[in-house]
Amino acid sequence: MEKTTGLTHLIKSTGYSLKGLKSAVKYEAAFRHELFAAIILVPLAFWLGDNKIEIALMVGSVLLLLVVELLNSAIEAVVDRVGKEFHELSGRAKDLGSAAVFVTIGIILITWTLILFF
Repeated sequence: MEKTTGLTHLIKSTGYSLKGLKSAVKYEAAFRHELFAAIILVPLAFWLGDNKIEIALMVGSVLLLLVVELLNSAIEAVVDRVGKEFHELSGRAKDLGSAAVFVTIGIILITWTLILFF
């Protein structure tokens, strides 16, 4: 397969990205929940933030969660593709992806709490 460059590469990459987002919405309940929260929290950040830095931190922390959830879903898909039988490393990979999502939720809580209450 020949590697694309330039505008063709940009168009194809955009298509792959949109396909990935569509797949996450269709197959990943956690992503749908977090996307719903983002739809509420991002506009709220513009209303609650006192300046551009606060807004950027609030919005960025929420968008970070979507990124981490997409990566977690990718890890889970690859592990499931390899095999459904239990393997310690497969379980560890899934647990680490889940932990990354958990830490990101903590980042959101800390960021929003510090900005809104301190």
